[in-house]
Amino acid sequence: MKDIVYIIDDDVSVREGVGDLLRSVGLEVQTFASGQEFLDTKRPDAPGCIILDVRLPGRSGLEMQRILQNLSIQLPVIFISAHGDVPISVRAMKSGAIEFLTKPLREQELLDAVHAGIERDRARREEAKLIADLRTRYDTLTAREREIMHLVVTGSVNKQIAGQTSLSEVTVKVHRGHVMQKMRAKSLVDLVRMADSLGVTAQPARAK
Repeated sequence: MKDIVYIIDDDVSVREGVGDLLRSVGLEVQTFASGQEFLDTKRPDAPGCIILDVRLPGRSGLEMQRILQNLSIQLPVIFISAHGDVPISVRAMKSGAIEFLTKPLREQELLDAVHAGIERDRARREEAKLIADLRTRYDTLTAREREIMHLVVTGSVNKQIAGQTSLSEVTVKVHRGHVMQKMRAKSLVDLVRMADSLGVTAQPARAK
């Protein structure tokens, strides 16, 4: 599926002009006259970004940005405005917008911002996919293997782990091998990175 850009602006001429520009470089475009229209529309599962007018009828662009965050809609936001309102632009950027552009829009500046937004969204999606895959692997570990993994990634060697778990060093070594195999970790450093990505570096309850 093509990368997609959502344009939210109550000015039809802006929606059409920006839409034509983006389509000319091969992007999929959906346009909306209000934030509610966007929220009411089912979105395809594809990398993209949002071009959002600051001043909209009803909910403002900044209010819409907050709603997107509350709904965990993580598409990067590019604000556009006919008003060179510095305080608004500062608030928008602090809230996570990737760019704030003023009308009349400069074509190359807008295209650069859109491509940056799409690349950011693509990277976020890849990271989410990776973490989901790691979580699936982690869920295959037994309670004992999880305990061993947590001790390993916090720096304990086999002898220390044996003492902490009342297991023999040989048994610890076997469990450790299972952990490496199930997590598909090529090295201790690799396993530590996986644990960090999963946020599971704290030691779990001891296996019985």
